[in-house]
Amino acid sequence: MPFLSDPQPRILIAGAGIGGLTTALALHAAGFSDIHIFEAAAHLTTLGVGINVQPSAVLILRNLGLLPALEDIGISTAELNFYSRHGNPILSEPRGVHAGYAVPQFSVHRGEFQMLLLDAAKSRLGASHIHLDHALVSCSQDNHAITANFVRRSNADEPPTHPSMTGAVLIAADGINSTARRLLYPDEGPPRFSGRMLWRGCVETEPYLTGASMVWAGHANQKFIAYPISGRAARRGKSLVNWIAELRVRDENDPDLTPPVTDWTKHVPKERFEGPFKEWQCGGLKMAELIDSTESVFEFPMCDREPVDRWSFGRLTLLGDAAHAMYPIGSNGATQAIIDAETVAEKLAGVVGSWDGEGVVERALTEYQEVRLPPTARIVMANRANGPDHVLQLAHERAPDGFANVYDVIPKEELESIGAKYKAVAGFEREGVNEKARETEHLVKRFEGVKEKGSL
Repeated sequence: MPFLSDPQPRILIAGAGIGGLTTALALHAAGFSDIHIFEAAAHLTTLGVGINVQPSAVLILRNLGLLPALEDIGISTAELNFYSRHGNPILSEPRGVHAGYAVPQFSVHRGEFQMLLLDAAKSRLGASHIHLDHALVSCSQDNHAITANFVRRSNADEPPTHPSMTGAVLIAADGINSTARRLLYPDEGPPRFSGRMLWRGCVETEPYLTGASMVWAGHANQKFIAYPISGRAARRGKSLVNWIAELRVRDENDPDLTPPVTDWTKHVPKERFEGPFKEWQCGGLKMAELIDSTESVFEFPMCDREPVDRWSFGRLTLLGDAAHAMYPIGSNGATQAIIDAETVAEKLAGVVGSWDGEGVVERALTEYQEVRLPPTARIVMANRANGPDHVLQLAHERAPDGFANVYDVIPKEELESIGAKYKAVAGFEREGVNEKARETEHLVKRFEGVKEKGSL
């Protein structure tokens, strides 16, 4: 453990999402214990729908002792299948351990994953270090410390338990609408709308294909995605299927990039989007049946943010969506936040011996930025160009009425190169992940025999 005596440097984290909670766990594993997490929401529940966590991030979670819990709640993804809107197969790729990775890719319910991380953080840091109903509103810093100020959103007339707290570092993992980012970039404005809307739902069905298969169908302006996300459902012989219907709702040449006003916590009528998918079927799924049998559907504008040149300002830095919000293409948002978490923890742990030195903490945060900003900026731009989903667009453009054999439309080498290039950009090439898995295997031993208090 790097720190052998108290007092330790206090680290403040704004945001108890996947990025913020993983950062706290990574810092704790590196030897820090005076870590405080501040979350704007008054309550954290299992809201949300499905996400994917790529092997590069699952490896980090494995090294934090969380692999058994992930295996319990999630699905070890077996394959990703691309289809045209007519149901013609385009490409099938094995995923995770089925593709030779040392660790799985997981498809998992976002809310359950967040609760898994929250339970681990409570167990390791102590519940008193997690502060709900504390929304970051401002901060100030000097050469020795940074002070974060908070309000209670659930009742603006009542001050929060901690109106302010001072620490050595403030890591802002407060999402795509980050307050910290707005303070640093006051002229940036709202997120950048793609012109496409996502409607999402979950429904339990009979298993399809392998029972662990992802289905991607359509093209850039009309797409349907489905994959199972529940290990518990699978053990009962069922599939809890997360699905996403995507449609362009604003012309791609429209200069207005302001996102429409929506509330992702409120149900929306299916009539708003289901018509174009009435006849779609592929991979053993009928899209209309999935939509019709789903009780609650939620609406999300597909947005990202323009990459910026800088995340770290003195003792403040950005992380996750606050730093690099990206389109949910390539199943990469949560993965990149988890890699951020590992990196910032490594950089801060690396300056333990000279923590009080002038500019030491600031340089560590700048080094984190230098490692993570360039690759995430490339992913943001790759996702705008459809990332691995580009195979769908190629098939649609070259054979809009369908095809019998995809290789008559897209040569095999071209087809396979699209996914390979994206994996290189996103940092989850198999050889690199597996080499790191071997080199870091000893880290798992830190958590052998440990059972989290209150774990799922």
